Amino acid sequence: MNEQLEQYILNHIDEEGEFLKKLNRDTHVNILRPRMLSGHLQGRILKMICRMIRPNRILELGTFTGYSALCMVESLPTDGELHTIEVDDEIEDFTRSYLEQSPYKDRIYLHIGDAMKIVPTFNKTFDLVFIDADKRHYCEYYDLVFDKIRPGGFILADNTLWDGKVTDTEARDGQTVGIRKFNDMVAADTRVEKVIVPLRDGLTLIWKK
Repeated sequence: MNEQLEQYILNHIDEEGEFLKKLNRDTHVNILRPRMLSGHLQGRILKMICRMIRPNRILELGTFTGYSALCMVESLPTDGELHTIEVDDEIEDFTRSYLEQSPYKDRIYLHIGDAMKIVPTFNKTFDLVFIDADKRHYCEYYDLVFDKIRPGGFILADNTLWDGKVTDTEARDGQTVGIRKFNDMVAADTRVEKVIVPLRDGLTLIWKK
């Protein structure tokens, strides 16, 4: 998508809001690899998907600075909860400061550490899981969360087109290989329905039968 078309879209959807705009700006100024932040368009799409699904409990793998979590939590009912896991403890203070300023802070639970160790400790099921962590381990994350999702629940997986590198059969870097393996695994999984949306870097929507 060219910049002119993207700007047109941004001008015709819900506003980002001052709080998220500030988080977006601060992330780009203070945090390495700010491109990992979901941003205005994807954030509004995540919120809209959550509006349609109406989840009561959301799990996110890969918090980064909290932008996507703050977008999804807007859709939760007052008794809903969003659990988000971030492995990088160096950005914890930055991320937690924004989550705690949110009017939805009582619905957000930030966990710092390895998702592979944290998820098995959850004695609960989720209506929606958003995977946006280490691309090398998407297959492991998928297996890890599958039984934690209720029948009829959803998995959203980000970056599944990986800048188009998924079609480059010569690419051998770990992240590209990880995404390709994940896409192949989901495509072959008869327990789910799935579609890849070419939003930004690719977003896969998966429905558990």
